Amino acid sequence: MSESGIIIGEDGKSRCHWHANLPDYLRYHDEEWGRPVTDDIRLFEKICLEGFQSGLSWLTILRKRENFRAAFAGFDFEKVARFGDEDIARCLADAGIIRHRGKIVSTINNARRAIDLRSEFGSLARYFWSYEPRPEDRPAIVDREHIVANPTTATSVRVSKDLKKRGWTFVGPTTVYAFMQAMGLVNDHLEGCFCRAEVEAMRAALVRP
Repeated sequence: MSESGIIIGEDGKSRCHWHANLPDYLRYHDEEWGRPVTDDIRLFEKICLEGFQSGLSWLTILRKRENFRAAFAGFDFEKVARFGDEDIARCLADAGIIRHRGKIVSTINNARRAIDLRSEFGSLARYFWSYEPRPEDRPAIVDREHIVANPTTATSVRVSKDLKKRGWTFVGPTTVYAFMQAMGLVNDHLEGCFCRAEVEAMRAALVRP
């Protein structure tokens, strides 16, 4: 890995270093991370899984993602909002997910809050994309030094505060920024990564909700 945080894959392509050439992580980097998301269920899944990731590696969550989807009704927040004590017990007994009572209960709570948010804004997508940073508020160059120095941003702090005010849990500024990166609200593929230009093109073509 160079000081810039770029590594060259076996296919000769330059990428952000963090996937470490692990096949499943590599696919996530190349095909998903940072690409704009406007689907409410996918957005809900992403913010919930970022909450579960707190204190753990994202790779751990990624490798359990299908189990999480099975446990939480595909992250259909209408369905998750109806979960009760039996569902909490079922999740706590599920070795395929992270069996953390607080995070499980948080997911159910946040599903109910997501319904409220959709009622107010029309969609989760419209709410989250309303926080897209202006180009002038973004760094001129996104490199490894910038990413390491900025685990949160002013925008992620604002979103976190607003979500907490609305009753959401496990949505601290670091979690929210990881969510913003994952769902494409910002493009944090590093300069030199082949995905950066692809993501920029997708963002340029995106019709904001």
